[in-house]
Amino acid sequence: MKLAVHLSGNAEIPGTETAFTENVSPRGVRVLSVRHWRANEDLDFVSLPGTFHARARVAYCQPLVGAGYAVGLEFLEQTGSWVVGTPSALGKSPQG
Repeated sequence: MKLAVHLSGNAEIPGTETAFTENVSPRGVRVLSVRHWRANEDLDFVSLPGTFHARARVAYCQPLVGAGYAVGLEFLEQTGSWVVGTPSALGKSPQG
């Protein structure tokens, strides 16, 4: 499931970018970004929706075919929690 997130702290392009997750684990995440991030650069990561915030370190930034980058992030400090859609919010009954 892809989740929207905000990324900020890019040294070359200030401001906040809305990006989408590709893979999520308790220790980090892979996101698809339009910005190039430098390895070992720190950034702010905020989940949308939810209350999850993290200071993260760029583990890698790989160019994608066409445009954009796949960025691997390691969570350094984190607070809050992720919000993922419930079955009723997705238009399904709890029984399936």
